[in-house]
Amino acid sequence: MADARPEDRPSFSMRVIRWQMANGRHDLPWQQTRDAYRIWLSETMLQQTRVQTVIPYYARFLACFPTLEALAEAPLESVLELWSGLGYYARARNLHRCAKTIVTERAGKFSADPVETAGLPGIGRSTAAAISVFAFGRRAAILDGNVKRVLARCFGVASGDSPAQQERSMWALAEVLLPENDIEAYTQGMMDLGATICLRSKPVCDACPLQPVCVACREGRQAELPRPTPRKALPERTTSVLLLSDGRRVFLERRPPSGIWGGLLCLPEAISESATSFARRQGCRLLGTQALPPITHAFTHFRLTLQVLRCDVEVISLQARENGCEWLPLDDVAGAALPTPIKKLLLSLDR
Repeated sequence: MADARPEDRPSFSMRVIRWQMANGRHDLPWQQTRDAYRIWLSETMLQQTRVQTVIPYYARFLACFPTLEALAEAPLESVLELWSGLGYYARARNLHRCAKTIVTERAGKFSADPVETAGLPGIGRSTAAAISVFAFGRRAAILDGNVKRVLARCFGVASGDSPAQQERSMWALAEVLLPENDIEAYTQGMMDLGATICLRSKPVCDACPLQPVCVACREGRQAELPRPTPRKALPERTTSVLLLSDGRRVFLERRPPSGIWGGLLCLPEAISESATSFARRQGCRLLGTQALPPITHAFTHFRLTLQVLRCDVEVISLQARENGCEWLPLDDVAGAALPTPIKKLLLSLDR
């Protein structure tokens, strides 16, 4: 594993700081603030999500939940509705749970200590460090995917150790490179370099302040580094779901709070009951069925295929609503807390 020589460290951090001050991003909605809540919200939304995608979600979220206390007091369903379409819904559930924890157990205040903050629900070491840096000016190292790529290329870090060993080595490198001053500019600069210059494909090396000291650039190894971890084939799962609609509304069930699409509204699964029986139990008469094209959705650890049976129904009488079930007007689908593939399906329906 490559290491940073003592004489490299000030040069590295100073190059990043100077570049960020002159060329980095300074007008993002979550910048120019010391509000730990807003910084935490932005860092959570930005996990595995592009900045331009996050910006409108961030604005809408703050409009509804301007403070940590407002988020903690909100029902989870409202949080998920605002998160709908952003993906990785465990982030929203953890955000809500974490807000409640901070309000009830920590007097509504974030700690400046990144180690303490990392112990909160859904907040890992890198996110905790970012909160400490930007909200409190604390000296702490971040190591998200963008920063890993910058470090791997600049110092010629290749795989070879176990993933756990490599992770520890990368953290050690990130820690040793921290400057004594201008920690906010340095941290933002590392994020900006990875997001705008040291891109996964077609890095803009000519515009990079680290080019003179970058191993990958000097040796032409940009495409090789960082060396990706071999991906295992995703297991396949298949399930059948029913799409009950009277042309104006669709019948939905709320998923359990944990697990796949936790807390979201979803089409009910067809496990052992026939479509006719299920429709009758919901106070409907089945008019006809149609098998729709399967929907495939990739999760982190498996690939799910949904076999969708459209059931056109006439609502005879609205039954007492079962726990977590509701008839959602099709006109309200766009703003509902639905998994992205289900929302796309419902929005495409020929009524």
